[in-house]
Amino acid sequence: MSMADRSKRKYYDSLPGMLHLYKKLGHVDHFTGYSVEELREWQENERKVLRNIIGLDRLYSALDDEASGYSYSPDRWKEMEIVSPEKGIIRKKVIFEVDKYTFMPMYVLEPEGNFSRLYYAFAGHQGGGKESVAGVREIKEISEKIDFFNYDYGLKLARKGFTVICPDPRGFGERRDASAQGDNAAVLSCSCRNISNMAIPLGLSVIGLLAYDYMRLTDYLEASGKYDISELSCIGFSGGGMQTLFLSAVDRRIKRALISGYMYGVKDALLLLNNNCNCNYVPGLWEHFDMGDIGALLAPIPLVIQSCRDDHLNGERGLENVYEQLEIIKKAYKLMKAEKMLIHDIRPGGHHFHDEILTADLLSDKG
Repeated sequence: MSMADRSKRKYYDSLPGMLHLYKKLGHVDHFTGYSVEELREWQENERKVLRNIIGLDRLYSALDDEASGYSYSPDRWKEMEIVSPEKGIIRKKVIFEVDKYTFMPMYVLEPEGNFSRLYYAFAGHQGGGKESVAGVREIKEISEKIDFFNYDYGLKLARKGFTVICPDPRGFGERRDASAQGDNAAVLSCSCRNISNMAIPLGLSVIGLLAYDYMRLTDYLEASGKYDISELSCIGFSGGGMQTLFLSAVDRRIKRALISGYMYGVKDALLLLNNNCNCNYVPGLWEHFDMGDIGALLAPIPLVIQSCRDDHLNGERGLENVYEQLEIIKKAYKLMKAEKMLIHDIRPGGHHFHDEILTADLLSDKG
């Protein structure tokens, strides 16, 4: 076969069939009620469905602390080093034992003086995990990504007086599996594919493992009294936005959330764009939910959703794809008379975090 003939070759790919299946099988659990009572019942039921789909309940059962005799002792919180990266802020390097088999390195940024609200600041891709979010610039490649994505929102929150925990998500930073370990350029890589390949056959998922880690951390903080979690808040960009969305949906102890660069319809952004990272894909998820449905589980907590007009992850229809999901979330907030608790922050340009929103009252102690 000549090169010219090969260029005219016809291909028979899987996407058309998958789009048909999505249309026939997807999104069966969207909210169809008209009252706040119906909404609350739907939230309670669908939160259980979501926990089951991502494997969260299975993880808690298999790694039950009480059954294994594993207590919430101070030994699970090991402070490795303490530095002052700048005046008025203390940065602690902590290794937290999630369970007997799992360890989560993280930075804790503490402003000097009185305690203020506690934030979890979650990292997305291409930033070296906790390093970028905490503003640690010792590695050139990470420093460049901090500047490119405005990735140091954890440090910026600490500058505003908040206590901020910046964990390494599974597969990132010091939690990379063997195939992704190394320094320099490798420090920006992740092990999401490896973790997904191991998790799915066990009925688990990457996002379920992430949510489990953070809920175990909250369990520990709640039991130990180390920090006040009564106003626990979350923030994250891109993959960090994914973590914020799902954690806030399954754990009602989260009282505020900022999701940047991760709110769009799955058909445009994850089915048509089907080469995204494995961490986005959960068996059975689309059968039940679109992203707006998961967002509606957060109502009525203060919620900021940040979108960029030219973010390629929005898909070909751009913000139209985002607006459709916002309408689902708005319906929930309107029924609960909490419209003022929902902000859609639209910014110019591509896939970036914009830190101007950090001044919003919904994110501050005024909110």
